[in-house]
Amino acid sequence: MIRRCLRLVLLALLASSAHATEPWTLDLLMQHLADRSGGAVDFVERKYLAILDQPVVSSGRMRFTPPGRLERQTVSPKPETMVLDGDNLSIRRDGRELDLRLRDYPEAAAFIDSIRGTLAGDRATLERRFHLSLAGDREAWSLDLLPNDGHLAELVLRIHIEGEGGHIRSIEILQGDGDRSVMTLRPAAGPPA
Repeated sequence: MIRRCLRLVLLALLASSAHATEPWTLDLLMQHLADRSGGAVDFVERKYLAILDQPVVSSGRMRFTPPGRLERQTVSPKPETMVLDGDNLSIRRDGRELDLRLRDYPEAAAFIDSIRGTLAGDRATLERRFHLSLAGDREAWSLDLLPNDGHLAELVLRIHIEGEGGHIRSIEILQGDGDRSVMTLRPAAGPPA
């Protein structure tokens, strides 16, 4: 009986050791993201604009429902709701609503595809518009998305995403005009503030 227990412990240690030394690849990252696809996170976004001395800070909650629904509810500094469902984008702010079809804005669609593609772990969607570069390991990784289309590259120079396992911790977007935004994400804690 003791031998059997020791053998099981040894096998468990070997299995966890093999898992720890498994190379961290783009395919593994995408699988982990796809496995965790869906759910809600709280966000804080800081936009650094050349015309302002201080960043513009907003916060709220984002919810992703695979395959293509992304909701962003900003609560601070001003309430705003953005719902992206397939090709339709709806923005509500100050009692007004704006509805757009992404196919009419291909550069915006490409940018949105980068966020949805990453959240869904959809490598094929990402590679249609971006060159992907992964660094780090399972516990601390970073993924750079560099536009492979000249028109998109004029708007977005790079999207830098950091995380651990199947969790995204931050998304940094460097725009062609030098402005940038950094969004930090954490698991949703209760109802939106």
